[in-house]
Amino acid sequence: QVQLVESGGGLVQAGGSLRLSCAASRSIFSIKSMGWYRQAPGKQRELVATISSGGSTNYADSAKGRFTISRDNAENKVYLQMNSLKPEDTAVYYCTVEQILRTYWGQGTQVTVSS
Repeated sequence: QVQLVESGGGLVQAGGSLRLSCAASRSIFSIKSMGWYRQAPGKQRELVATISSGGSTNYADSAKGRFTISRDNAENKVYLQMNSLKPEDTAVYYCTVEQILRTYWGQGTQVTVSS
């Protein structure tokens, strides 16, 4: 069973930066994409950013220009650099790894942005 472990969350002031990391417990083959989602209290989980096996990226409008997703294919790791953080970015952030037939989810890491 593959486990995804996120790290790098925490408390930061508005305008600050955080870098989230996600590592898989073992090698994952035939990855279509890797990504990050987030869920704020009382809200639905939403896409933040994804990156395909070929390196193509996709960002939510709220993340464009502030967040950067990257991946290490050899290590099965995905990262999310978050700059210019806002209080509305406060949420639990989840990493995902998508194969053709299934998607793996991490347990989430809390990001709290104070005003």
